[in-house]
Amino acid sequence: MSDNNKNISELLSSSLGVRGEVGSRDVVYFIGIGGIGMSALARYFYSKNYRVSGYDKTSTELTRTLEASGIAIHYEENLDLAPKDAKVIVYTPAIPANHAELVFYQQNGYKVVKRSDILQWITESSFNICVAGTHGKTTTTTITGHILRHSGYGCNAFLGGIAANYQTNFWSNTNNVVVVEADEYDRSFLKLTPDVAIVTAMDADHLDIYGTPEEFGNAFIQFSQKIKEGGCLISKYGLPRDLEFEVSNHLTYSFDDARATVYAKDIKVTNGSYLFDVVYKGETIQDVNLNMGGLHNIENAVAAIGVAKCLSISDEKIKAAVANFKGVKRRFEYIVKTEKRVLIDDYAHHPEELRALISGVRSLYGTEKLTLIFQPHLYSRTNDLADEFGVSLSMADEVILLPIYPARELPIEGVTSEMLLDKMTISNKQVLGKQEMVEWVKNNKPNLIVMAGAGDIDVLVGSVREVING
Repeated sequence: MSDNNKNISELLSSSLGVRGEVGSRDVVYFIGIGGIGMSALARYFYSKNYRVSGYDKTSTELTRTLEASGIAIHYEENLDLAPKDAKVIVYTPAIPANHAELVFYQQNGYKVVKRSDILQWITESSFNICVAGTHGKTTTTTITGHILRHSGYGCNAFLGGIAANYQTNFWSNTNNVVVVEADEYDRSFLKLTPDVAIVTAMDADHLDIYGTPEEFGNAFIQFSQKIKEGGCLISKYGLPRDLEFEVSNHLTYSFDDARATVYAKDIKVTNGSYLFDVVYKGETIQDVNLNMGGLHNIENAVAAIGVAKCLSISDEKIKAAVANFKGVKRRFEYIVKTEKRVLIDDYAHHPEELRALISGVRSLYGTEKLTLIFQPHLYSRTNDLADEFGVSLSMADEVILLPIYPARELPIEGVTSEMLLDKMTISNKQVLGKQEMVEWVKNNKPNLIVMAGAGDIDVLVGSVREVING
């Protein structure tokens, strides 16, 4: 066993309480392996020569990629297929509590841990750059990791999306630096200990977990308190509770507000890309080129540049890395981009994310008629933020809503996609089933389509692309 893997085995034994040394050929089993965060951890263990296998509900492009790399996955809740020699069981909170395999392992003496527990012990002895926030964290994490990788600084990365440059959500490096997306769901990010922390937004979400917006905000204050002594916090300028962050080295970032520590200025649109300057502590990095749509992604890039400056990466290396950045799958991702037709796919599932997405499209395509196809995610989120959804959705010219994607939840009486129609102020709106939506696009062929949502709307993107190109 290599020294590196021996250290990992010792961490498993001490941090997770696994009896005896865990060998590099022992089985680590993932329940919900197709989740974006879970799959990154699966890739991590596989890269360390553990035997990795898992369960997920459906086969997706992501799970097929894992299988192609050599990871065994099954798609039925079947105890006969669950490995009995597994040393550690990792599960995601998205898995129902009564899942047969999860219950079996919990009741039969196996070491069963959440995804966040694994991230906790992986990052116990590393220099950690942790990106938190209701929205923007995936792109910000990915740009940050990309700058460190492209510049030669080096890092290990656990991302909440697929980096287009590398077609993966995980990579490793000999430099003991970890860039990780810090997920607020289920308070998972409170298990991390950042050296550098970014907070992108604190708009209320996951109220099924937190109860109130105030308690949701409290978790972010607690997250800032996890920063190591001598560490740094980089938060978006103007967050409503930023004065409560008690960190001696506290920087701020902004899209274009000169009161922030780091911000963009002189922003220009050129051939679907953005060219701008970045000011950091009064010094200017000129002509930064971002080849990714969405004004909000300029702000995400500014935050990542702030991290790079804190790490003393040179301006020229920063500029070269940002210009080389190809984006994140399902974050303002161009599926079709021709003179006549544009199809954009995005993960936006919160009202603020939708607002930023639509504003970004407007910045590039002006008054072109914008057709938004949106799949609400979770009954609880739809119910809690219905008014806010109504405002954001009304920013489009035409909206097609799909039925709510339930994920881990049971239906809530009266909470439907039709409920959101009543909250919208535009007249061109309707609710359609999945195949009805594809047929509608085939018959109408809008010139500018944006598909958004965090459920399974992404599996329909290929069908929509085919009918608008047909």
